[in-house]
Amino acid sequence: MRTVRVLTAALLTGAGLLGPAGAALADAPSPKPSGSAAGSAAGPTEAGTAFRTATPVKLGQDATADASTGDYLYWSFPLDAGQRSTVRAKVELPPSASRHAASTWRIDVYDGLRRRQPCMYGVQAAPAPKESATLELSCTLRPVRTGADTWSDDPLPGTYYLRLTVVDLPQEDLGQPVRAQVRAEARDLGGAYAVDGAVAAPLVPGITAARESGPAAAAGTEPEDGWAGGRWSDRWIWTAVGGLLGGLAGIAGYRLTRGSGRPAPRA
Repeated sequence: MRTVRVLTAALLTGAGLLGPAGAALADAPSPKPSGSAAGSAAGPTEAGTAFRTATPVKLGQDATADASTGDYLYWSFPLDAGQRSTVRAKVELPPSASRHAASTWRIDVYDGLRRRQPCMYGVQAAPAPKESATLELSCTLRPVRTGADTWSDDPLPGTYYLRLTVVDLPQEDLGQPVRAQVRAEARDLGGAYAVDGAVAAPLVPGITAARESGPAAAAGTEPEDGWAGGRWSDRWIWTAVGGLLGGLAGIAGYRLTRGSGRPAPRA
């Protein structure tokens, strides 16, 4: 009976420790729906035309830009370890009467090393029929890892670039006015995608120059709460709970195999 009580206490202790961890994972913030302005300040109203001039935008913030068909539009946003991002773009096309045929638009996402990151799912490129007034695109990236092998192209913490452009349209339609709206969101996945080791610093091109330019410039290059850098992960909770349960199981097993400790009666 004593052994049964020990095992019961071990299970109850593990359940009590796992409960807060499970609740923390369940309460992880979910991405806001596209177009939601709740808690979001007005975003930038222009876009860069290259990586070096990409316009910084915060996660969950809508950014807009007026441009010409054929322009390359660039925005940048920060992603930290354990986050999985979804980027969305909406293009308001020129009036159908002024267009000659259908066009195809595309969004691409690059990391701080300017490596194009593949989409797990989403409509990354789509044709816009001549009669269409708007076009919407989306791309969900792989989760950002704390570290990776040198030969891999796993996404790492740092600045990410969103590029929007038209890739196929009649020559006569080049230069017509369009309006673009983009939004980058992120969901924190916790320690499920954490790995041993971490990069020494986030991949943020020009971060030193941005900080020297002032707080406003640096704010667009990093998350509002700063870079986590792999300092904390909920994997620590699961490791500690596993170690505690293993120790309690060892004590219970010892008590089971030791027996009562009293010598057997002689015949």
